[in-house]
Amino acid sequence: MKFLDEAKVYIRSGDGGNGCVAFRREKYIEFGGPSGGNGGRGGDVIVEAVDGLNTLIDYRYQQHFKAPKGTNGMGKDRHGANGSDVVLKVPVGTQVFDEDRETMLADFTEVGQKMTIVAGGNGGFGNAHFKSSTNRAPRNANPGQSGEERWLWLRLKLIADAGLVGLPNAGKSTFLAAVSAAKPKIADYPFTTLHPQLGVVNADGREFVLADIPGLIEGAHEGVGLGDRFLGHVERCRVLLHLIDATCEHAGKAYKTVRTELVAYAESLSEKTEIVALNKIDAVDPAELKEQIKRLKRASKKTPLLVSGVTREGVPEALRALTEVIAEAPVSAKAQSGANAAPWSPDTH
Repeated sequence: MKFLDEAKVYIRSGDGGNGCVAFRREKYIEFGGPSGGNGGRGGDVIVEAVDGLNTLIDYRYQQHFKAPKGTNGMGKDRHGANGSDVVLKVPVGTQVFDEDRETMLADFTEVGQKMTIVAGGNGGFGNAHFKSSTNRAPRNANPGQSGEERWLWLRLKLIADAGLVGLPNAGKSTFLAAVSAAKPKIADYPFTTLHPQLGVVNADGREFVLADIPGLIEGAHEGVGLGDRFLGHVERCRVLLHLIDATCEHAGKAYKTVRTELVAYAESLSEKTEIVALNKIDAVDPAELKEQIKRLKRASKKTPLLVSGVTREGVPEALRALTEVIAEAPVSAKAQSGANAAPWSPDTH
């Protein structure tokens, strides 16, 4: 299944059914009176978070969703049926934005949450509704109200316990493949990973979800290299594992580049617990490794872990550090939603 984390959709709720003008016409009943029924209510468009989905790929192939109209009223006081609702099923972690891409309408962080985005129009009254003591035979009825329409942006932010960040080619995919059953594409060139990957890690008898996002480059928070979309996927993580390539030119500068992008994107990312690890230690000689450790320690102001995704050296220690933070920092669904998340609105249908 392909991964898609953003989609634009058009939605329209159903129109209400028209009211009916009718009169009783039965044998032996001279003045039957009005008998026109009311029109049915138009269908709503609802967005619901469901289990078993982790992509918005379905909305690449269908972008228009229209709820059916309510049935018109009929004679003999028969009211029209309501139009059926249209439900857009999305994965947990999906945020719904208005067409301006800034106004958040809903943030779904738990399975089963739903929200009516556009409500169907009310049905019109039939002429039986207008009967009164002074108007015994009304000949007017109301048309149904029109439904609402709008464009929406659906944006998925993966919900994971821990996130992998780093420059391109820092060895994040290799690390994820070494600690989980995930099988990301691995190659010796930047931007091998083009879509976020999830893996379930089992460490010391505890399971947690680890997210690997494509590498960040300078200007990522402004959208360079689609970095602003990638950063959104680690916004809900409890802890970040920052991998720095030991074979790069300067480990300290590499660390600062990524940290600058995290801080610029969202203050909440800069406040998350960060574990710093120097990766690919098997690919450098001892002297160079020692120098890179000093540079990284000076830049991050903490002693980095030494790991190798290929030889698995230092990997158990890194996982243990992640599980300790995850166990100590449980977060509620509201806290997971990120600093800019709007409160979830219950379904009003």
